[in-house]
Amino acid sequence: MMLVSLLVSLIVIGFLLFLKRKKVSFGLRVMIAMLVGVAVGAVLGNEAEIVGLLGDAYIHLIKMLVIPLVVTAIISSITSLKDPAQLRKLGLKTIGLFLLTAVIASAIGILVGNALQVGVGMDMAPDPSAEPREIPPVTEVLLDMIPDNPVAEAAEGQILPVIFFAMFIGVAITIESQRNPDSVEPVKRLVQSFSKVMFRVTKIVLKLTPYGVYGLLVRVAATHGLSTLLPLMEVVVAVYLACLIHLLFTYGSLVGFVAKVNPIRFLKKIWPVMVVAFSTRSSYGTLPVTLKTLTSRVKVSEKVSSFVAPLGATMNMDACGGLYPAIVAIFVANVFHMDLGMVDYLILVTTATLASIGTAGVPGTASIMTTVVLTGMGLPLEGMAMVLGIDALLDMGRTAVNVTGDTVASLVIADSEDEFDREAFNRDEEDELELNEAI
Repeated sequence: MMLVSLLVSLIVIGFLLFLKRKKVSFGLRVMIAMLVGVAVGAVLGNEAEIVGLLGDAYIHLIKMLVIPLVVTAIISSITSLKDPAQLRKLGLKTIGLFLLTAVIASAIGILVGNALQVGVGMDMAPDPSAEPREIPPVTEVLLDMIPDNPVAEAAEGQILPVIFFAMFIGVAITIESQRNPDSVEPVKRLVQSFSKVMFRVTKIVLKLTPYGVYGLLVRVAATHGLSTLLPLMEVVVAVYLACLIHLLFTYGSLVGFVAKVNPIRFLKKIWPVMVVAFSTRSSYGTLPVTLKTLTSRVKVSEKVSSFVAPLGATMNMDACGGLYPAIVAIFVANVFHMDLGMVDYLILVTTATLASIGTAGVPGTASIMTTVVLTGMGLPLEGMAMVLGIDALLDMGRTAVNVTGDTVASLVIADSEDEFDREAFNRDEEDELELNEAI
């Protein structure tokens, strides 16, 4: 039977490679890999567990990425604020708003995940070799965020102190570049270059996702049967419900009460942005439409839109970095029968919020962010494999919310800087020609 499972897996991998050559979308290939993995595992049973080594290898590759990717992305994001005046004013104000909405998104994800009890009923016991976690007091958690040996903590996979250290380095480079730009420029170029290398490594690893998901799902189905995947619809409902709540209440409140404009009119203005984001699943791919919509329809000045929107495409990931990792963390905890306490939720919100400014703007943003959050909480990454199978479906809604957050932040910042033409916004005249050219 072992030879049969290996032969079947070779056929499946060949089929997935064939689909890739035929230009079948990545998301569809991942979903097919998940379904085929479940079928193979359910039919062949425990004899197919050896195929799980393929999934284990994929998990190891994902873990390999986390530390260098987070460090380089955070430093390069902070050092991209070249103008000192922007860093002091627009930069701090914008990043502060991004972090605020990320915290709210994480809280919404926790509330929705617990309310719907995602993952409850899935019978997947934790690894018996794993040691029980001892929940430290809050003071210890906060103190542990400050690294005393960044290298050692990076080697141990401690995410929060690494993020804290990377943020310090980024701020120090920015300050030093104001005083001695020539001496710091080589460091900035090195960070930017290494960041691009890490993005390329990430792309290479994420191309293996269909095969990794196949291996992981074969083991899950072989051990637990088809019934293990039924609660996945709860994850879909939970993510979209959380996205809707965040969109209507968080963004609606910022637009209506802070910027003091009609939220319904605003949503009509940015509707093309949401549609493009939903269909392309790319914040960067939507950026031209976002910029043109902000200037021609929302009437935000180019000074603000050209700063906030690109920064948001890199750092503002409320859905991918806030509510989604929170829901997945609760899902994984329920699947592995691991109780979460208040300290765990504090770690979850803190990790998701800080990670959102570092791992955004790279391929597979939500998966990387969720890996960071699960690692920071000490939850097993294997439980994420099932969610990866439906990631394409979830990513459409997540991206639409992320990009909507960029437009909301641009409006709020522009209004606070007197860079928003309210009278022109309230007129119904819209420059559709320029917008269509941008699309």
